[in-house]
Amino acid sequence: MTGPRETVSSTYSYRRYSDDIDKTIAFREVSLNRDLGRLHSWLNEPHVLPYWTQDDPLPQVRDTIAERAANDDQTLYVGYLDHVPMSYWESYWAARDGLSAYYDARPTDQGIHLLIGPPEYLGYGYATPLLKSMVAFQFQHSETQRIVTEPDVQNEKAIHVFENCGFEPQREIAMDEKDALLMFCERERFESEVDV
Repeated sequence: MTGPRETVSSTYSYRRYSDDIDKTIAFREVSLNRDLGRLHSWLNEPHVLPYWTQDDPLPQVRDTIAERAANDDQTLYVGYLDHVPMSYWESYWAARDGLSAYYDARPTDQGIHLLIGPPEYLGYGYATPLLKSMVAFQFQHSETQRIVTEPDVQNEKAIHVFENCGFEPQREIAMDEKDALLMFCERERFESEVDV
């Protein structure tokens, strides 16, 4: 799926130029030493707290991120706009995640979590091109036919962004930490209807 505007480099796991926002979007794997401070700061931003609720002390955030990074069933990324870090992403195998208790997960379904950290990146239409890019990156795994997500039902902005990127609502689910909207993005629909 790599085209003329998409590259894979030694610095980034995925990079592409977005005409929509006239910026380069890129993702690289989280490095605990490099990223702990920014992730702790982002998790404490007022616009993030209602949905992530992880305003823990720095040592606890370090332990949480280290545990997630050590999990072979997920990969953590820092997202960039024009080489500036500004978002956090979790890409995971949904069938091996707690989400699989809420739907009939296929072995190659991938799930996604995200946050935009610095508030100065809000309100400029960046979320949709960023999410489209991450989904395109996830679909580079040739066996994955579906990406799943479960935003908080109260997070209308996130739900709207997911819908703009080809995700279709399935049903509300009552998870331990939130009431969520289960959403699916099928590869066929994404590749035929979503302009990346």
